[in-house]
Parts: sequence; structure tokens; C-alpha cells
Amino acid sequence: MAETHSFDIVCKIEMHEVNNAVDQAKKQLAVRYDFKGSKSSLTLNSDNTITLIADDDYKMGSLTEIVKEKLEKRGIPQKALNFGKSENALGGTIRQVLSFQSGIPMEKAKELVKFVKGLKLKVQAQIQEDKVRISGQKIDDLQTVIKAIKDQNYDFAMQFINYK
Repeated sequence: MAETHSFDIVCKIEMHEVNNAVDQAKKQLAVRYDFKGSKSSLTLNSDNTITLIADDDYKMGSLTEIVKEKLEKRGIPQKALNFGKSENALGGTIRQVLSFQSGIPMEKAKELVKFVKGLKLKVQAQIQEDKVRISGQKIDDLQTVIKAIKDQNYDFAMQFINYK
């Protein structure tokens, strides 16, 4: 019987890289002239979210750009970032919470499976909790699926792992 090959489509965020990015952003925040004397700060919370606090909308925009830049340099995809609504905080400051996508949401997974089946290749697509497994007889078919998914440019982050 022929050997079956497979790979998984997942979304995993390396939290130690996020921690490093937050540390770098704090260092940049400390030396930036436009943040001197401001109450602006960022904190990595125990529930793996980042809380951004700034004096006004302009500083919040600058702070989010710093965080995005540092996260991207550390290999965290921009599509995995979920910015919450800006809200007023104590002392006339603005607070915003940044969370991360973990796993592929069920509706997005269904969309991926439908797309893979629409390719009319001899592959199977299965949803397994927060990941999608693609399996097939030919490695070339799996590579075609990966390329087709990358070309679709979905609005959520994903990685291709366990390719065997």
C-alpha cells in the first residue's frame, strides 16, 4: 500500500519571543524623546496579552507601531495580533489590550477545508481541534495545496508544520 504524507496548518505564537519583543519595546520607549515624562507604558500580562497605556491617541499610535515593529522582527506574524478597543483609563490616559490568535478558529478552519476540497486534488482535509491536517498520497499534491493556500492571503496567521 502506498505511503500517506501529511502536514498540519496551525497558528502558534512563541511567547518567549513575545516576551523578548516587549522587553525591546520597553527599552525603546525609555529612550524615545517624544515619550519623555509621559505615563506611557506596556506590560506583558500573565494571560499572554499586552496592555498598552498612553497619554493620548498620538502616543498610542506611536506605541502600537513600536510594538508591531518589535514583534515582527521577532517573527510574530502581524495577522496574529488582535488589538482591542481603546478605552479611557486612570489619570486621563488611554488603554488598549493586544491579544494573540492561538489556533485556527473553527469558521476559518472550515473555510480552509472547503478551499482545499475545491482544488480537486487527491488530498484529504480534516479539522482537528485548533489545526487542520492535510494528507495525501503524493507529496507534489501537498506542495500544491501549500502554495495555493499561501496565494489566497487569508486574514489570519498560519504556519505549516509536521510536513512528512
